[in-house]
Amino acid sequence: MASKKYLLLAGAMSLLASTGFAQVKPSYDALDSSKVPASRMAQFNSFKNNQSDYPAKPRDMWELGLHGGLMMIKGDVHGKPGFGGGVSLRKALGHTFSLRAEYTGSYAYGQDYSLKPTIIANGNPWAQTAALNGGRIVPNYKTASHQVSLDMIASLSNIMFYKSQPKVNWYVLAGYSLLLADVDVDALNGSGAGYDYSGISFTGKRKDILDALKNLQDKKYEQNAPSQGNRTQIGRKDDNQLLRHALNVGTGIGFKVSKRFNIAIEEKLTLPFDDYLDGYTAGAYDGSKDFMYYTNVRFNFNLGNANKRVEPLWWVNPMDFAYNELNSPRRMKLPTPVLPDSDGDGVTDQFDREPNTPAGAPVDVNGVARDTDGDGVPDYKDKQLITPTYCFPVDADGVGKCPDPECCKDRVKATDCSTLVLPSVSFKGSSTKVSSDNEAILASVAASLRSNPACNVLVTGHAGAKAKKGGVDLSSRRVDAVIDYLAEKQGIDRGRFIKQNTPGDAGTVDLAPAN
Repeated sequence: MASKKYLLLAGAMSLLASTGFAQVKPSYDALDSSKVPASRMAQFNSFKNNQSDYPAKPRDMWELGLHGGLMMIKGDVHGKPGFGGGVSLRKALGHTFSLRAEYTGSYAYGQDYSLKPTIIANGNPWAQTAALNGGRIVPNYKTASHQVSLDMIASLSNIMFYKSQPKVNWYVLAGYSLLLADVDVDALNGSGAGYDYSGISFTGKRKDILDALKNLQDKKYEQNAPSQGNRTQIGRKDDNQLLRHALNVGTGIGFKVSKRFNIAIEEKLTLPFDDYLDGYTAGAYDGSKDFMYYTNVRFNFNLGNANKRVEPLWWVNPMDFAYNELNSPRRMKLPTPVLPDSDGDGVTDQFDREPNTPAGAPVDVNGVARDTDGDGVPDYKDKQLITPTYCFPVDADGVGKCPDPECCKDRVKATDCSTLVLPSVSFKGSSTKVSSDNEAILASVAASLRSNPACNVLVTGHAGAKAKKGGVDLSSRRVDAVIDYLAEKQGIDRGRFIKQNTPGDAGTVDLAPAN
């Protein structure tokens, strides 16, 4: 009969596998405060603000279960499948462990198929049958039980590294039960006399023996099984209830159908360490104890407000948030990228075609030192920033040599300083520094002065129309900055410059021939 039970179990599992299950991803988000109880909000805020590495545990739903299946007893008497059913309530302690309280009511049956010594001690309901069969009987029983249990369940498959959420949940369990069992036997026929087994051959096939016993017995189970200590006077048969502590162990597998419902198949063993669950003890022949095993199907429903609670935590993969955060960060503090720029020219080394330009040297978008006039001398070395192409080639300082026209080589060129046209230099704000744009202007001025060595220059600063306080000093420093650049950077003799300050545009220094 046990083989039929496992065949039925295999069929149920195949049916569940063939139906398919909804692939529903939980809506749990570690950054969702609506799922966090007030008692854990401090941890939630600390995590959200990057002050703590660990999120707060969310509220999760309770699970209400209805179960039913086959109940059997493994003992001294050959067991037959009975049936059982009940209700359970389960709550998660974390993603792995949970507690389940459960009630199970059941009937289990047994029928042996060989003659055995009768039980004499502690009452003998088999006395009349034993008298007809030389002191021997064929034991049978019907055990009705009530079982209240508290089990610790460990989920084995919800913490996953290669999938998002579990759709199948394997688990194991262990716990404690308080068991109340009423054991009755069919020892007398309908006339109240013992059974006579003389017409049954116990040397044939087991099936034939069981069929013969079935035809002989009336299956009324009218007698209490032999009494044993620690009986209670409640239940269907007065003074015949076994009240026992028991250990539970088991395993199961659950299949998620939706966020609110799952189906599970479970095998649960109850070990009360008692040898009278089947109404018969082999005594000296066998020192083993009886135990019950319950193969059942469970229909489980998640209870709670989905807006305030997540699914039971054994259906939530705690790695899901971590992997999603790595893929699309919402909480992580990502540092500002620091790209190397060895020469400090503002172009990162990855894109810098000239990664060793001197500090402060002007460069283009590719990090290459600028050469404004294309004479082959970079601007930071070029003392003649704009050299006409007809003056090429230039020397190492970028200064070109412009030849006299053929027609004028033998003439002595008179210097006419009044024809020189010199530009003005502009300053921004209160700056007195010659900008890179002004450097190019002053380089052209220097070139003109070199070509006209007899000409001096009047350098005029302006204190502003209203001569604001400090304006004359600022204007004077700007004039000095222009003269310093032409003298120190371009090599023009300081004796050729004449300074003055007059009213005018306060941001401008004018240059003009002084001759």
